[in-house]
Amino acid sequence: MRTVLAFSLALFVATASAAGQQMPSPVRNDVSLIGGHPPLPPASPRHDDATVLHGVRVADPYRWLENAGQPDVQHWIAAQNRYTDYMIAAMPDGKTMNARVQQLAITSTTRSSPLLAGGTLFYLQETPPQPQPQLMAQAWPDGRPRVLVDLNAGGGNTAITGYWPSPSGRYLAYGTAEGGSELTTIHVLDVRSGKTLPDALPWAGGGTTPQGLAWDADEQGFTYVRFPPPPAGHAVVQFHAALVHHVLGEPATKDVAVFGKDYSKVAEYRLLSSPGAKQLAVLANKGDGGPAEVWLREGDTWKKALGDAADVRFAGWVGQRLYAASFAAAPRGKLLAVDASGKANEVLGQREGALQQVAPIADGFLVVRSWGPDWWVEQYDRAAKFVRRLPLPAHGIGIDGIAAEQGQDHALIDYGGWTLPSRWAEYDARAGTLKTVFEVKAAADYSKVEVHRIDGTSKDGTKIPVTVLAMQGVAPNGARPAILYGYGGFDIPVAPHFVGPELAWLERGGVLAVANIRGGNENGELWHEQGQQLHKQNVFDDFHAAALALIDTHWTDRQHLGILGGSNGGLLMGASLVQHPQDYRAVVSMVGIYDVIRHETEFANGAYNVPEYGTVADPAQFKATLAYSPLQNVQPHTAYPAVLMTTGANDPRVAPWQSRKFTAALQDATTSNQPILLLTRMNAGHGIGAPFSQRVGNTALMLTFFAQELGLPAK
Repeated sequence: MRTVLAFSLALFVATASAAGQQMPSPVRNDVSLIGGHPPLPPASPRHDDATVLHGVRVADPYRWLENAGQPDVQHWIAAQNRYTDYMIAAMPDGKTMNARVQQLAITSTTRSSPLLAGGTLFYLQETPPQPQPQLMAQAWPDGRPRVLVDLNAGGGNTAITGYWPSPSGRYLAYGTAEGGSELTTIHVLDVRSGKTLPDALPWAGGGTTPQGLAWDADEQGFTYVRFPPPPAGHAVVQFHAALVHHVLGEPATKDVAVFGKDYSKVAEYRLLSSPGAKQLAVLANKGDGGPAEVWLREGDTWKKALGDAADVRFAGWVGQRLYAASFAAAPRGKLLAVDASGKANEVLGQREGALQQVAPIADGFLVVRSWGPDWWVEQYDRAAKFVRRLPLPAHGIGIDGIAAEQGQDHALIDYGGWTLPSRWAEYDARAGTLKTVFEVKAAADYSKVEVHRIDGTSKDGTKIPVTVLAMQGVAPNGARPAILYGYGGFDIPVAPHFVGPELAWLERGGVLAVANIRGGNENGELWHEQGQQLHKQNVFDDFHAAALALIDTHWTDRQHLGILGGSNGGLLMGASLVQHPQDYRAVVSMVGIYDVIRHETEFANGAYNVPEYGTVADPAQFKATLAYSPLQNVQPHTAYPAVLMTTGANDPRVAPWQSRKFTAALQDATTSNQPILLLTRMNAGHGIGAPFSQRVGNTALMLTFFAQELGLPAK
């Protein structure tokens, strides 16, 4: 479930009408829809189901909603979609907000995910409102860009899930998935001729376990991640992923397992090839959120170079030595060089800032670091001696990636910031200079957006950084409509990203805020560990502290504060609104986990999440989980804030029934007049690979809901 749903175009669901239901036309000026008593939501019968764990009976009256194949559940989903469509359509700001968001989303062409191989630059390119990015290639640095793969003829339902060039850049393997499912099929392209080879390899990871691929040095085959092929007529079971080898031109049925056949039911792999594919390293995880084991391939055998005790989180090749980022006894990270024999030596000790990435350049390497919301890049020579900090902006940017090849003096730095659209800068390692070679042209002027920093103080005294965005002249007045975003999990940092269409909120006097709470790794691995398992309550306390900081500094008050999150951040939203319902006026929660007790036991990805959330089979973890699990902590006869939840019927990461059960419980319990809404998209998943219209539509939907509930001034 390693995905961050930040408030940007990466957000998941689309406009309400995209749910596949006819949107009713509300009666004009019907005050029952815009401030009085709204119509009642569909009924959700309660049944006498329960789970018994460690002698504790946990009531589960809405368990019947877990089975989407039952007619009564299908009718319930349709009725909730109609209700949500009706309520959203009645919000008077909808058309204005939707038009402005669409206008702001139509930027110039965007580029992302650059990779260099054999002197060829590969990347994704999207020209709004194009549904899906195209896969591009050009000779680096001055070649003419050309389209390799364009899936837009299908209307955007098929997405590219990843791509892997061969060492010389002659071939390109790429993955596709349908309808948001993320279940990947790998295809192979001859880059020179532009022809697609007949190889088509299904079940190649996705969703519960990430896709991965590494080419052979002779470019006649590759190793890739695959789930066990299912029997004919059966769906694939997304457990027991292994690495299999494929020879170009051979059918997928001949691919044989080479590693991990019995490694773990919840195996995850990251494949890392050295220059020229002379060596292959695998970072193997048993589930998500924990440290990786480092394995090296030597001929046809595999050797474990580093185990869990090294606390490795990522790695990269520098020449023919693997540089692994170890956080053992180094909460901000150190680099270990692992040679072909598996021997590891420390080459770079812990410094200021948390390690986030390592990449080769010239005869040395680059590292990306962060501390709270600040990100930067450093250069080191072959002896790991510090050379310089790259001349990037000191604040307000995030580093999205580095494209580099060993021995080359130049690298591409992919970055952007709150007011800075994505751009690529070419870095000259000899001269120490940066030259912008590509930048997105925004659809409006963002120069008047100001960035402020405040701190919250969590329950245990930990300082929580909060970034506040507002237009020039918008000062704290104690009642600004404000949206606070958080994530807090899975070792994933929340970095500055371009405001984009959310300018539609700021330019009308609204405030956007982002909290760097524990559970991520912005401040290193200890920051993550303090938000895991038995310490998960710290995440919710941190977020509440960030909310109180916005109130204490007079940016907003409880009647004008909304909160936003998705996926693991959806769990954050659920816990926040049941623990402090009086402190938030509105909540938007996407593809979230709300029944943590059942997440592990009744859905595939729950087992993968045990390293992050712990297991309810452990009595202490069960007690801690029951204390915060949102569904079990909904209280009857409570005035809950306005809530908009979204989910996708094809979500492989978080079961859609999580949203159904939590919606039913809140609708039954609340005594306020605020709506509790659920939108289920029937041809969508967790949000990975969503087409442009869904991403933009979601922003309009989210801002329309918040504008209605938080009282955003009219344009």
